[in-house]
Amino acid sequence: MSRLLDLANLPDADLVARALDGREEAYRELIRRYERPVFSLIYRMVRDREQAEDLAQETFIKVLNNIEKYSPEFKFSSWILKIANNLAIDALRRRRLDTISIDGAANAATAAEVEATSIELAGGGESALDELANRELGSAIEQAIAALRPMYRSCILMRHVDGRSYEEIAQLLDLPLGTVKTYIHRARHELREKLERLR
Repeated sequence: MSRLLDLANLPDADLVARALDGREEAYRELIRRYERPVFSLIYRMVRDREQAEDLAQETFIKVLNNIEKYSPEFKFSSWILKIANNLAIDALRRRRLDTISIDGAANAATAAEVEATSIELAGGGESALDELANRELGSAIEQAIAALRPMYRSCILMRHVDGRSYEEIAQLLDLPLGTVKTYIHRARHELREKLERLR
């Protein structure tokens, strides 16, 4: 028991070192730490629970098979989330998403999943007419986001849904900061153009 508690208190880099030595319990601790963030990131990208579970599992298999390639000079969280993001982008390229729902993923099983995958459009106190207009706008926004290139979509969702800073996104996606800013700028421009046509 104390050994498990010791593992829970170890920094990621120490766990990776133990996992490299073949200590299975260290790898299990890494999975425990990162299964929720990995699944959440992938789920927000692919919007399908079953596919997100498969891709999360694939992420951990990839991490296990390539753990010797991890460089301790970088944060482990950035490395594993980059792998997860790349797998999600590859999946999106293979299967174009039709829409992203503002009401949360259609197959969200719990209230937390619905909340985690929904996009807030307006505060309370609106009339039924305002709510209808917002729903129509929300639907247009969903379709516009779904039409973005996968890397643009990834950046815009991390920025505006997850609330991540430009620096965090650059680190997670292993992109230069300027590239992230460019992708987000272009994504916003494309979204603005698509939404302007609706006016």
